[in-house]
Amino acid sequence: MSRFHVVIPARYASTRLPGKPLLDIHGKAMILHVVDRAKECEAETITVATDDERILDVAAASGVEVVMTSGSHHSGTDRLAEVVSLREWDDEDIIINLQGDEPLMPPAILRQVAINLDRHAEASIATLCTSVDSFEKMQNPNAVKVVMDQAGYALYFSRAPIPWYRDGFSGDEQWMPSMTGCFRHLGLYAYRAGFLRRYSEWVPAPLEQCESLEQLRALWKGEKIHVDVAAEIPPPGIDTREDLEQVIQLIGG
Repeated sequence: MSRFHVVIPARYASTRLPGKPLLDIHGKAMILHVVDRAKECEAETITVATDDERILDVAAASGVEVVMTSGSHHSGTDRLAEVVSLREWDDEDIIINLQGDEPLMPPAILRQVAINLDRHAEASIATLCTSVDSFEKMQNPNAVKVVMDQAGYALYFSRAPIPWYRDGFSGDEQWMPSMTGCFRHLGLYAYRAGFLRRYSEWVPAPLEQCESLEQLRALWKGEKIHVDVAAEIPPPGIDTREDLEQVIQLIGG
């Protein structure tokens, strides 16, 4: 397959957990645990992309490749685009976006999303999904849903329950549509470097702003996104102090 790189966007600012990438997990900063997961997927390079000197210092002191990026990026994808420009990667190189608050991300699905993009030459992006197993999750706007065509290319992403099963969801008895399946999007992406260069030049799309889903900018521009069912479901990232305590217990001393 094409060579692939892992880029880990890491911002210091966080509304609920300021300094989140540097939070201590068994004597090591969270960002370094994320780097360890990236090392296990056999990427050609691993780069931490940050806008904060404190994160840069911690990563560099551990021998991790780190680049300083602009503090004005609207999304992690825009930050990745700057890294692609700074590193001068080839247009066909594959870039995995691994969030800096995912210390339990399974390395197997990092490889899976890279292989998925490599196998689908028409796609600019590859991502993963998992089956929705309850009507309550289908209705939850924080669980982003995705519908695909018969070849696995994304037709649309939404916070709304899609596909809407007319004969099942509208009555008193609610069940899931077995003829198509319902899928929740997992926010793990692989991009072609050339796509990221194009993406950085586009303004946010109306659908993207409406749903607050940046992948809709790519669909708005006619780019193809291939979606595969995840071989392993990743644990949630760290957004709260409670999440942090749970991860500390799961990782162990």
